[in-house]
Amino acid sequence: MATRKLTRSQQLQQVILYPIDWIEERSGLIGGIKYFLFRKVPGDVNWFQTLGSATLTAFLVQALTGVVLAMYYKPDPQNAYSSIQHITNDVWAGWLVRGMHRWGASVFIILLFMHMGRVFLFGAYKYPRELNWIIGVLLLLLGMLEGFTGYLLPWDQTSYWATVVGINLNGTAPFLGPFLAQFLQGGTYINPDTLARFYSIHMLLIPGAIFALIGLHLYLVIRLGVTSPPWSKEAAGTGPLGAPSTDGKRAGLVRPRTRRGIR
Repeated sequence: MATRKLTRSQQLQQVILYPIDWIEERSGLIGGIKYFLFRKVPGDVNWFQTLGSATLTAFLVQALTGVVLAMYYKPDPQNAYSSIQHITNDVWAGWLVRGMHRWGASVFIILLFMHMGRVFLFGAYKYPRELNWIIGVLLLLLGMLEGFTGYLLPWDQTSYWATVVGINLNGTAPFLGPFLAQFLQGGTYINPDTLARFYSIHMLLIPGAIFALIGLHLYLVIRLGVTSPPWSKEAAGTGPLGAPSTDGKRAGLVRPRTRRGIR
């Protein structure tokens, strides 16, 4: 049986899609990405629902600019400040990258607060999304700690004394306060080891934890669905736990369902 000859455009399409099909056949990754990007969401979502994506974008910008800055930054007391000046004045577009990282930190924290405020006001922290709310609180704490550890890295007078105040505040906490202050300082006072410790926490420990929590956060968002505004008549989510309303009230993932055999 003769087969129809493919046109040039069809051949070109096959060539372009071959790597994608190859990856999909062996990993299923493309299908997962498509499900994440094109899943069903309530029809009445608004711009408030974009605060989470905006926060994630701000974090990715921080991660990217942080990697670039780490290529030129020298985490030792003798060269830290001069390396910052070199980045700002000598490296091509270094002033731009440093400015994006410096002001982006504030933007990231502001967006975190706005996103959590939206979740609270919309009641999106309720059943069955309590775990996602807890993860969000942990991300907020880690984000603030990331900003605190990064503030010392320029190693100038402003960052030094601001860090002294911050560590002293932590040191006043009951029980763990003195231990926490000594751990952050690498001793009983701020010394050269403090800068290396803050740099490792800022570059390795906290970003790794944030990436892991963001992955879990996104998984729960996909699994449980996106919440509608409180005034919506549609379901609060599209996740597998949702059930149609039988009492005329708003359906969706907004309250626990009675387990079988339990009243």
